[in-house]
Amino acid sequence: MSKSLIALGFAASLTGLPLQWAMARDDGRYAGSPLKAWFDSLRSGRGPCCSVADGIAIADPDWELQGSHYRVRLDGEWIVVPDDAVITEPNRAGHTMVWPIKGTLGTSIRCFMPGDLS
Repeated sequence: MSKSLIALGFAASLTGLPLQWAMARDDGRYAGSPLKAWFDSLRSGRGPCCSVADGIAIADPDWELQGSHYRVRLDGEWIVVPDDAVITEPNRAGHTMVWPIKGTLGTSIRCFMPGDLS
């Protein structure tokens, strides 16, 4: 019986981990950026992208358009960007950015903002 309770407690504690990892990490370092309000307002079909502190700039070799879908390379793995994660408004930042969410089931993409492929 006690092993069951320990296992149940462990499983319950793991349930909160993906939510913890997905929480915004805005530490204030971009507070003076003229683009902060714009970044904070960005949304994809999957919800708000959070802020510039949560996004990762992606170099050209680490993203591509394959057919009609984008892919990004994160931690050496290519991940297909869901269509509803693509931000369709003009990219004021100029560089490609991705907002990944890492959880127990792997990495998913909350938002993706393409730059210019060169």
